[in-house]
Amino acid sequence: MAENDWKQRLGVVFSTNPDFQYQTEEQESVETLPPARQNLRVAIDRRARAGKQVTLVSGFVGTEEDLAELGRLLKTRCGVGGSAKDGEILVQGDHRDRIVKILTDLGYKAKRGN
Repeated sequence: MAENDWKQRLGVVFSTNPDFQYQTEEQESVETLPPARQNLRVAIDRRARAGKQVTLVSGFVGTEEDLAELGRLLKTRCGVGGSAKDGEILVQGDHRDRIVKILTDLGYKAKRGN
């Protein structure tokens, strides 16, 4: 059934070769760096958020699962909501100092931005 999945083959030009095997591009899985090698920036952001402040943690290199786990930890320790996607963690409110302290205690190299 997976061989006849036409949605994955959209945009492929017809081949007259009877032995042709269509190959999809594999996405490379990014390996999560250890905390000591992560360079994280903790900054405040107000753009496109109707004047609300959010603390933005950027520079994370790793899988989405590890990013979500770190985001969950930060949100729990700060007692607020937020999200973790596209290599960034958003925490509602201005918690820059608290997040930098939490990250350095966990072994991450974190710097406070603006």
